[in-house]
Amino acid sequence: MTFRPLHDRILVRRVEAEEKSAGGIIIPDTAKEKPMEGEVVAAGPGARNEAGQVQPLDVAVGDRILFGKWSGTEIRLDGEDLLIMKESDVMGIIDNGTALRKAA
Repeated sequence: MTFRPLHDRILVRRVEAEEKSAGGIIIPDTAKEKPMEGEVVAAGPGARNEAGQVQPLDVAVGDRILFGKWSGTEIRLDGEDLLIMKESDVMGIIDNGTALRKAA
């Protein structure tokens, strides 16, 4: 099944949380919090501005993003749990420092 979000909505796959803490303690499933990090799977074309023109989104498919704990609506597509949210729910794009290494 294919899914295409409308307007300024994006489809996000949560990134799985770590199984161990920084000290090496294994965290059980019942104590884990939902991750606030994800990967953009699909994105809409953008929202319309006051002039009626489509304003493209700042996020793109494949971007790793950070979003609020209660952001989005959970859905199930093809047996996979995903989130649909507006671009305004995204706090930022995680870059992993590749741009910093290139600049240096």
